[in-house]
Amino acid sequence: MNRINFWTYNFPIGEISIAEDEKGICEISLNSVYVDNSYIKKETPLIKQAEKELREYFEGTRKVFTVPLSLKGTPFQMKVWEELRKIPYGETLSYGQIAENVGNPKAARAVGMANNKNPIMIIVPCHRVIGKNGKLVGYAGGVDIKEKLLKIEGVL
Repeated sequence: MNRINFWTYNFPIGEISIAEDEKGICEISLNSVYVDNSYIKKETPLIKQAEKELREYFEGTRKVFTVPLSLKGTPFQMKVWEELRKIPYGETLSYGQIAENVGNPKAARAVGMANNKNPIMIIVPCHRVIGKNGKLVGYAGGVDIKEKLLKIEGVL
């Protein structure tokens, strides 16, 4: 079993837990409670780097993240998450546009499900994906958090 370190910090949108598996950041989430034996509460240099970059993001000074990531998912999820990372700061795409970009134009709902399973919020910016009508829909952290993140980026 892989060892996963985590630490929790307060940010403008609430408590965020950052976890790393010694290869990279593997999870960033709101209100996480780790009870699994593979999670160890330990603030590591990699977690501190991610925390610093997130603070800079919330201050409006960071638009691109450099912390290494360790993503694990299905091949489709991995394709979607990689596509999300291509959405520039301050821009949005629809679920349908992401589906087209990953080569499956009829998979907008599947893109939504992949977004819902995104383990690394903000850095893998699923908050930048909106409904085709421009509405803010479907964010695992809540649409109010999605709105706050898009306001930080000047979209709203």
